[in-house]
Amino acid sequence: MSYCRQEGKDRIIFVTKEDHEAPSNAELVADDPNDPYEEQGLILPSGDINWNCPCLGGMASGPCGSQFKEAFSCFHYSSEEVKGSECIDNFRNMQECMQKYPELYPQDEDKESSTQAESDSGAASAAPSEGSALSPETDATPSTSDPSPDSASPTDSQMAS
Repeated sequence: MSYCRQEGKDRIIFVTKEDHEAPSNAELVADDPNDPYEEQGLILPSGDINWNCPCLGGMASGPCGSQFKEAFSCFHYSSEEVKGSECIDNFRNMQECMQKYPELYPQDEDKESSTQAESDSGAASAAPSEGSALSPETDATPSTSDPSPDSASPTDSQMAS
């Protein structure tokens, strides 16, 4: 006799030999080869942003989704010398929205993980980042922290050239 048992997040299914001998009745749904979002990354072949990309972690669809889309679009399509420098207000709006929903966008975990990452790269850089994240008058630093991996590269290459 087959049965199921739940252990934490796992569901354990016990089946009999007869269950395994019977042909499967599971139906597979074929993938749509014309789906423009299927198997795509963050940027579609057209150069547009794939808002359905799992890499965004649902940021584009939460209560701050429109603010996230505005900030990310601004950064993505930025043609400024310092990429995204004109997007500070967009990122500030997104950050203000996220602060309204601490249960969805926990800030304590973000500070702890960023503090650990920055302490690995150097203790001197951790203090200014923490201080600027707490004080609204220096919001420019955390506002651009989301796109920092992309914005660091042009700055580094500008310095190198």
